[in-house]
Amino acid sequence: MKRRDFLAASAVLSVLAAAPANAAKKIAAKKRPAKSTARPAPKNPAAAPTTPPTETRNVISLPDEPDKWRTYDIRSTVALNRVNGKARLWLPLAQYKDTLWERSLGHNWQGNFENAGIYRDPVAEMEVFYADWAEGVANPQLQIISQIATQDRHFDITRRGAVAERTEVLRRCLHSTDRVPTDGIVRHTAEHAIGRIRDPLAQGKAIYEWVVENTMYDPFLKSVANDNIGSMLESGKLSGKSGDIALLFVGLCRAIGIPARPVFGLRMDSSRLFGSLGVIGNLSTAQHCRAEFYTPGYGWIPVDPSDVRKAIRDERLNMGDPKLTVLKKLLFGFWEMNWISFNVAQDVSLRGSSGKTLPFLIYPQAETADGHFDSLDSSRMNYQVNASRAD
Repeated sequence: MKRRDFLAASAVLSVLAAAPANAAKKIAAKKRPAKSTARPAPKNPAAAPTTPPTETRNVISLPDEPDKWRTYDIRSTVALNRVNGKARLWLPLAQYKDTLWERSLGHNWQGNFENAGIYRDPVAEMEVFYADWAEGVANPQLQIISQIATQDRHFDITRRGAVAERTEVLRRCLHSTDRVPTDGIVRHTAEHAIGRIRDPLAQGKAIYEWVVENTMYDPFLKSVANDNIGSMLESGKLSGKSGDIALLFVGLCRAIGIPARPVFGLRMDSSRLFGSLGVIGNLSTAQHCRAEFYTPGYGWIPVDPSDVRKAIRDERLNMGDPKLTVLKKLLFGFWEMNWISFNVAQDVSLRGSSGKTLPFLIYPQAETADGHFDSLDSSRMNYQVNASRAD
């Protein structure tokens, strides 16, 4: 679908909504704190030192003209309450590997911590900020500003030739986890979803459509992901938030031998698609999970089945609504980058933690002598995050 066709359809179907006026306003530049990473934020994200791979386009592409990089300052503020003894905080950061749709341009921070820094987990493709407070600090506080650049991500079904992914990465993206089993009812459901289809790309599309048609988005759940997908299928209640729906897609793909992975991240701007698919202001509960699956020749293909289900609920769309038809096609192979990705990590062991393994890392985490807690526990952690356009 060419841009003019998509925009014409969108005008009739009212898919694309104007961004709120205040989202376009510039926020006054603030003084940077003293501490920073060694990687400064360039003025022009397009001039970042790394060279991205060959760009691809989507048959349902929004723009025909080149996409425009948008630069954001992500300002996160954390304060811990009722601290007993020493304290440590972990905060997921934007993925450090440059891609065609996202670049991390640098971080700087300040606070009353004793020690702070960033570590990388190359296996999980994850970068994590940490801070330590000594015993006796009554009100541990931190502010970190991250600068990132994004542009929309497109998949072109008419073009092959993507660089092959490393074998060890693909193996990891076929493994079962505590939240994502791949046998039993999960495999049976995946086989039912694909039927006689044998092409991996078409199988991924069939699973995407099955997930969209059979799940429900539940905004009242607290966490971005809440249940084991096998338990979901056994119960017949396929409702959840973005992580539950994305992990269901991932598990069904893995069950039939298609490498797939969740991508955990954060919404940070308004949406051109539907108002409910964007956010401005305080982003502390704007965490959102998407997914990718891999096929030879095409590489990693982006999908977002949970946002289809969220739009169905929030915009009160029925399955026959033509606006929904457009959205379903668009979100198979397209990511609107009013969102940043943190990591694809599952079963996460935080460096320096004495606590148990986490199923994923999308929320700020803290640990004191009293135990482990995260930003969902507002009685222990005051967490605020805001994004402002820097370009």
